[in-house]
Amino acid sequence: MHYAELQKAREELTGIGGPFEIVESEVLGNRARIYKNAPLNVREVWLSTIQFAERPYLIYGDERLTYADAHERVNAVASWLAAQGVKPGDRVAIAMRNYPEWMLIYWACVSSGITVVGINAWWTTEEMAYAFSDSAPAVVFLDSERLARLQERPDLAANLKIVGIRIPDAPENVTPWSEVIAHGGNMPDLEVDPDSDACIFYTSGTTGHPKGAQLTHRGCVSNLFNLMYAAASSALATERATGIAPPVTPPIPTTLITTPLFHVTANNCGAYATTAAGGALVLMYRWDAGEALRLVSKERVTSMSGVPVMARELINHPDFATTDTSSLASLSGGGAQVPPDLVHKIESQVSTARPSTGYGMTETCGIITSIAADFFVDKPDSAGPAMPNFEAKCVDDDGQAVQPGQVGELWVRGSSVIKGYINRPEATADSITDGWLHTGDIARIDDDGFIFIVDRKKDMVLRGGENIYCAEVEAAVYRHEAVAECCAFGVPDDRLGEEVGIALVLKPGERLTEDALRDHCAAIMAKHKAPRYIWFLEEALPRNASGKFLKRELRDRLSASVIPA
Repeated sequence: MHYAELQKAREELTGIGGPFEIVESEVLGNRARIYKNAPLNVREVWLSTIQFAERPYLIYGDERLTYADAHERVNAVASWLAAQGVKPGDRVAIAMRNYPEWMLIYWACVSSGITVVGINAWWTTEEMAYAFSDSAPAVVFLDSERLARLQERPDLAANLKIVGIRIPDAPENVTPWSEVIAHGGNMPDLEVDPDSDACIFYTSGTTGHPKGAQLTHRGCVSNLFNLMYAAASSALATERATGIAPPVTPPIPTTLITTPLFHVTANNCGAYATTAAGGALVLMYRWDAGEALRLVSKERVTSMSGVPVMARELINHPDFATTDTSSLASLSGGGAQVPPDLVHKIESQVSTARPSTGYGMTETCGIITSIAADFFVDKPDSAGPAMPNFEAKCVDDDGQAVQPGQVGELWVRGSSVIKGYINRPEATADSITDGWLHTGDIARIDDDGFIFIVDRKKDMVLRGGENIYCAEVEAAVYRHEAVAECCAFGVPDDRLGEEVGIALVLKPGERLTEDALRDHCAAIMAKHKAPRYIWFLEEALPRNASGKFLKRELRDRLSASVIPA
């Protein structure tokens, strides 16, 4: 591949006078790279979209809102919040499914200097109660399911100002959405500090309470520019290498949002990029591969991004071959590493779409790296190069940089790194050192500057003193044609400390034995990495709200059935 052309494109686009010119500035007390031409805050991004007034924006079932409709309702929400005494710096929580109202409330808040608190829609009553106590929102917007959970705690509900979304007969203590919209009014005229909190998204903690990450306006806008840069640099490098120019007028994007809006994958990446380009967002009630295929065909969806398993389910669906997917130009995965076999399946089985991925975190407001098209096909096990506003390095357990090409924990520094975690100064100090975010991911960086994520720092099997990275095991298992889903983890072992375990689901009609799977793995990687414990499950592997497998839940449940040797 023409990696030199990619580097030249980077220098041209980010150099002096370039559209993505990078300069250094002090951000939150530390030196950081920033985009010189980026808007100062998210308010500017949203207000600029009025130029797309007549275009369709939000699509949900038979409901359609244009940008003009959306601006009218966003202004009404902002005006109503101001009338309630909600001020810049205050917090407003959103607890609902991916309804169109989610985006309207979000833009109204961030454009008014109000911080959005994204509440995980899968949380129990107690988890919701913790988040409300932790973030202290002035107003909570929620749907009927979340209201039912909240009403299990009358003491909590009594102290919250609640707006009901899609609740026909709202209780007395709940303000109906229709009343908010009927308020009308204009967007407040104010200045928004680039380093103030745009939103608080809770990280999916594995033990104890989740942490509320503070995503700033500067960080969210920087992530938008990262997405725009990634597309521009890949297109420019490909054009220079092949001589094939992209369309003079690129198509207006229509994006299928498949993951929850209370996470950066759907909100900061999918929704931001499409909105800034004047495209349409197609929302789903819940993920279903068959319904996704229907929407791709009906709405002429140009891109779909979710966790990798969603792209796999789409391609494996019985209706895939007979559904018109010709509008798809990009099929991407994020939130988890895309297995190399899936990259090649997207390339070979979706005739119009190219594979892409962005590796990132809540703590970086979105992507850290991006890779697409020919570059991804050529290096399918890579996450791509770091975006221009990031410095990246791999370090050892003492925080010292390792030699180029060696494996270590990935640390990054740049304008997209969060301010910290609300009410958690110790957690903030543990995660950010002089502006460097400790990603918790084990990685290596090759000579082309491409980052390869080996695994989570603690998501590996330590077998007899040998480190076995779960992502490597999963990638090998996925190369077997019979496998639909799999998840690797460590199983306690008295002799070796841990052995490799794997839970998997087969494609309909496929058969596979434990010995056949072990032989398949042993032909691909060292024998000690092949799974000793194998569980064939009949139902889909459990996932959290963002679509990631619940690895620890699987490990704990299945490992309990193992009889020590």
